Amino acid sequence: MIFELDSIDPADNSAANENSAARASGSSKTETKSVRRRKSDESPRTRPISDALLRRFTRYSGRLSTEAVHWLETQLTFFQVLPADQKAQIHLIIQSAIRDFAAWTKNPDAELSDTIAAFKLLPGESGSSLSLQETVQLVRSTLDYFELVLPRVSHNEGQRNATITALLRYGRELGFTAAAVYAAAAENRGSWDTRMEAMLVDAIIRGDDMADLNSGSAALNWDTTQPLTVIVGLPKANLGITAVNDIHLAATADDRQALAVVQGARFVVVLSGSLPAATMIPQRILETFADGPVVLGPTVNNLSQAPQSAAEAIKSFEAVAAWPNAPRPVSAVDLLPERILAGDETARRTLVDTVVGPLRAADASVEETLHAYIEHGGQVEACARELFVHPNTVRYRLRRVAQITQYDPLRPRDSFVLRIALTLGRLAPHSSH
Repeated sequence: MIFELDSIDPADNSAANENSAARASGSSKTETKSVRRRKSDESPRTRPISDALLRRFTRYSGRLSTEAVHWLETQLTFFQVLPADQKAQIHLIIQSAIRDFAAWTKNPDAELSDTIAAFKLLPGESGSSLSLQETVQLVRSTLDYFELVLPRVSHNEGQRNATITALLRYGRELGFTAAAVYAAAAENRGSWDTRMEAMLVDAIIRGDDMADLNSGSAALNWDTTQPLTVIVGLPKANLGITAVNDIHLAATADDRQALAVVQGARFVVVLSGSLPAATMIPQRILETFADGPVVLGPTVNNLSQAPQSAAEAIKSFEAVAAWPNAPRPVSAVDLLPERILAGDETARRTLVDTVVGPLRAADASVEETLHAYIEHGGQVEACARELFVHPNTVRYRLRRVAQITQYDPLRPRDSFVLRIALTLGRLAPHSSH
């Protein structure tokens, strides 16, 4: 529907009345010719729109915006299915834009205050249905309508040309205004996501219940059913929030998701997907940490088990200093002795269950041989003499230890772990009290 000029009140013909008054004045012919000469020297681009015409635009802003909304319904398919409240919001934006157009033509440097205020509601209230792309289409189609209608409200060719030129320039301002509002909304959304992400990681570290974890993860589009691993290391100096952005990019490059937070001298990352071994951590993710130890908790099946991985990763990170030659990265399970010495009860139970229990379930001679071997400093012959067996028998039993526990007594580090396990095994009856 095109705005009907005939329906405008004929009495509201301010521009025409002003022109008639000027012609009826008693000014001299010389002055009249001089004024006409100055007007003819002005190009259509620089010639101003008359105040009377601008007042007319403002007065009919309600009618014009209503007709513009009807126009949009015929031009844009997505606009047709918008709820009534969102159409009303767009109607308000268009009406504000017309009022601002009248003010802008007098002062192009002025801020489009009414339009900006209306636009700011669009990403929040209509953002679920309107993307920036659709908003640009709205602005373009609305300007197409005004380029058809507003010049018709003018009363002479000069004013029509001036109106068209001003509309073209004003459309650029509207486009930048919409882009600026959406950019600010995106920045605010990013800040909100960062805070929510930090709160979710903090909740995982605290061991909050699943309901709290679900609410935070849903807001961040995190799949709660996917496996994940918690990684702890040192943040790079002076990066701050950039460290979190870096880990997001690195995870995306490896087709994973990541949650992260910097807590003082500790950088905690929740990485989606399975990491069966520390050496399988993607290099790009490893590079987001500063030099120093990087510790992986165990991979767990879903978000509800994430606190378990976080607890082990953090305890291991606190204890890793006791193993100066620890590999980087290192798994929490490889730091069981250090964690036990630091008072980690979970590590103590794990080592007893994975080493002491299986050893005692096997032949008693296996544990006896292991104990003698360790006490003799790894000397097979001395161990064999104490047990009155052939050295090859000792070697066979040590291989059995490696098969049962996955720790090889012939390796210094594994031998240390087994010594701690045997000690715990002897203390276990007393610990149970």
